[in-house]
Amino acid sequence: MNLLLDTHAFVWWDNAKLPKGVVARIRKATDVYVSAATAWEISIKSALGKIAVRGDLGEALADYGFLELPISIAHAEAVRALPAIHRDPFDRILVAQAVVEDLVIVSNDETLERYPVRVAWD
Repeated sequence: MNLLLDTHAFVWWDNAKLPKGVVARIRKATDVYVSAATAWEISIKSALGKIAVRGDLGEALADYGFLELPISIAHAEAVRALPAIHRDPFDRILVAQAVVEDLVIVSNDETLERYPVRVAWD
């Protein structure tokens, strides 16, 4: 199974705050992706002083064995087809990426379950 980490899942992985079941799922996954949108969101929140970033996000991905998922035109166009459930543009692009790439989103955001995408938090 291939996973896409929501921003909080990636941050909590880095801070060792994920539930044990989620950690086990991530460790068993074939591939674990982190979107460029997540790096963008973390950068914005860091610049605003909402979160502290300890180092380079690209290096963290490599250290954890996670894969970078760039945002493509196909991902951006898939956002247009999504129902207007979630107003957060970062979550909407993650959903679109998961749909296009056939990924399971690892997220504690129950709103994402209303989209035509698989969400895991166990």
